[in-house]
Amino acid sequence: MTSTPLSVSLSWFRQDPEQRLGFRGGRFTKVNPALPLLSAVLLSAAFYGGLMLAGQGWFTDMFLHRGPTQYATVFFTAWASSILGVKWRKLRFQRRSLEHIVVPEAADFVLAPTTVDEVIQRIYQTVDEPRQFTLFNRITVALANLRNLGRVTDVDDILRSQAEQDEAVVDSSYALVEGFVWAIPVLGFIGTVLGLSQAIGEFSSVLSAGKDVTAIAEGLRGVTAGLATAFETTLVALVAALCIQLAMVALRRNEAEFLEACAEYCTRHIVGRLRLLPYESQTQ
Repeated sequence: MTSTPLSVSLSWFRQDPEQRLGFRGGRFTKVNPALPLLSAVLLSAAFYGGLMLAGQGWFTDMFLHRGPTQYATVFFTAWASSILGVKWRKLRFQRRSLEHIVVPEAADFVLAPTTVDEVIQRIYQTVDEPRQFTLFNRITVALANLRNLGRVTDVDDILRSQAEQDEAVVDSSYALVEGFVWAIPVLGFIGTVLGLSQAIGEFSSVLSAGKDVTAIAEGLRGVTAGLATAFETTLVALVAALCIQLAMVALRRNEAEFLEACAEYCTRHIVGRLRLLPYESQTQ
């Protein structure tokens, strides 16, 4: 009971954002790490290439002359941003499943073990891979149980169980981004330590210069450069971590709203169309 990708309204093989770029798409809104990693490399290279072409300036110096931690911060920021960007595109694609009603809308239609195959057939006429869609995966799992066991009272429990599993999948899909949110400020603090070490070392040189004004003035330049490294590495890291955190919170809220919409869809179009069998009514 399958359909070719060209004959369905929603094709995971053709329309999933990762699949379209030649990468194996992650299930639901999970992201294949290969695509964001490649994107991070390209974005970081483009960013530093643009800085080199821009010439000297305070902004350029902040990223090109403040130690190795700035390069790592930029790369991790690009990586995290790429993951969130791909997840946002995949979430938009998943939302399109809510537009398709797979249960016959006739007023006299009742969802029962004898009509399950009709609904499953409509699902496969709508999408090529139901298990790759959060909504249709929930429905097919519940309907398979209804067809095999014939107990409509279990459908609601199965849908709730699937909803909890989907929430766990969403939470786990942010693990790498959460790691970056933790790691980026740490890189900033490492840059601070390196900058202060440089400043202290240069200040020691100034003290050893005695009364040579020229040597003192030259040494103070090294001190200020070290202090600039100390403060600017932390500044960049904290701003980057804050932006990623805010973007992640916004995206998680959108995913939570999508899961709620899936639950409402299942309640309205699946649970609301069930009919208890006579022996089940007596056991209630």
